[in-house]
Amino acid sequence: MIILGIDPGSRITGYGVLDASTARPRYIASGCIRMRADDLAQKLAQVYAGVAELIGRYRPGELAIEQVFMARNPDSALKLGQARGTAIVCAANHGLPVHEYAARQIKQAVTGTGAADKSQVQHMIAALLALDARPPADAADALAIALTHAHARAGLLGHKDSRRRRSRGTGWRDFRPGS
Repeated sequence: MIILGIDPGSRITGYGVLDASTARPRYIASGCIRMRADDLAQKLAQVYAGVAELIGRYRPGELAIEQVFMARNPDSALKLGQARGTAIVCAANHGLPVHEYAARQIKQAVTGTGAADKSQVQHMIAALLALDARPPADAADALAIALTHAHARAGLLGHKDSRRRRSRGTGWRDFRPGS
């Protein structure tokens, strides 16, 4: 089972791809989709195109994404929610089940504490997946989401607190949709 983890954003959307078909999830790829448009509608179109390209390239069986949370800046929260919704619609249009996890649950699953910071998540992702270096923060977050889902599928989390909606390579890299 290939899992695509998405850390959505309106400027940078992180992605992480894991093979969870064995007892120990195996790293396949990770990186960032960087939006080059200034207009929000065009940025959302780039998120959709990027996620669609990842689905086509890696053929995941499921998509995992972080649940909605409240940010300090309402405008940022709305843009994040729109990017998140775009990724979910893309997965649904490709027939992928979508699993959502709370930020604290993701941090708890990866670092052992729900209050971990980004550098702790990066460090643990590199250690858990035996990577040569720490991935960029957005890619590490996406890998953490995918790893949380892999653990939930294997029954390794205390409880599966995900909400589900129906709807290979190595190294992380940036790419532009269509390139």
